[in-house]
Amino acid sequence: MAEDGYTLNERRRPRPHLELTGSVMKIYGFVTMLCYTVGRAVVQNGLIGVAQYGPGELSAAMEADPHLMYLSGWASVLQLIGGLAIPVFAFLLVEGFLHTASYKKYLLTVLVFAFVSEVPYDLAASGSWWDMTGQNGLFSCALSLVMLYGLRLLEGGLEKPGFGRRLGQAVLVAATVLWSMLLQSAFGLATVLLAAIYYLWREQKGVRVLLGCAVSILYVTAPLSGYAIYNYSGQRGRVAEKYKYVFYALYPAHLLLLGLIGRAL
Repeated sequence: MAEDGYTLNERRRPRPHLELTGSVMKIYGFVTMLCYTVGRAVVQNGLIGVAQYGPGELSAAMEADPHLMYLSGWASVLQLIGGLAIPVFAFLLVEGFLHTASYKKYLLTVLVFAFVSEVPYDLAASGSWWDMTGQNGLFSCALSLVMLYGLRLLEGGLEKPGFGRRLGQAVLVAATVLWSMLLQSAFGLATVLLAAIYYLWREQKGVRVLLGCAVSILYVTAPLSGYAIYNYSGQRGRVAEKYKYVFYALYPAHLLLLGLIGRAL
């Protein structure tokens, strides 16, 4: 018995460990993504109306109108919260790739919803029905899936890991990043790099999370999601399994709804 009244076994008892299923991760990702879209489509495009201001005019308007400054602050906060979703979706993309029964079906599903989501994304992002200056984030996911397939082929094509494999992996990742930049898909750079990290270091949990946090700093708050990724249980969860296509459909649906609200404001 120790002096504080507890036995050594009681004092050394491990603290409860948080474990998150794929269902919890998807809900977490969607809620944070929802915050981002509200900040951009409703507050920034709708209530503030950033499209009506020219270069430098918005700053002058905020200095003259405290309410406008208040709204701008909320738009920034909501989009910072939205940054938390980026590492989570990149991580879930890799988990889906590793465990899917059909890679072709998985890629096709992502591509179909990417095209379906494009008009809603343009509406939410810019307030117009058609805008070719940027594409929605599912195109970044599709590019990442193609890259992951290539990384898998490189692993199987060489018997021993060495300079040749690492060079091939680096070239493939760099080429995918270039394509995401040419396509101007949302969060393309971070999504591609994170997907590569989560795949290549899939057997090294701590390294995977640390490298992911380093890349996620591109979006300020995103590294905080490293805690959720570290505590992923490896279990898909009932909600994610039963309502798989509902989560896909929620992406264009929430973009369309919030885009319409922002346009109406």
